[in-house]
Amino acid sequence: MTETIQLAKKVGGSMMVRIPKKIVEIENIKEGEAVQVDIKKVKKYFFGITPGLSPFNKSEDRMRSKYE
Repeated sequence: MTETIQLAKKVGGSMMVRIPKKIVEIENIKEGEAVQVDIKKVKKYFFGITPGLSPFNKSEDRMRSKYE
């Protein structure tokens, strides 16, 4: 089984998910052929979306009190 993550798009009253060409070739899928699709929502992963932001460092990012 080959896996991919794709965005769902609205087409009329339905949702559509495309199958990338590479997977079509690997699995030898033909037009009109029945395929099984397992649906799982992907958790959003936000690390790396802000270029230039340094990695999290607990000692630097901790809020400091004026009494420390």
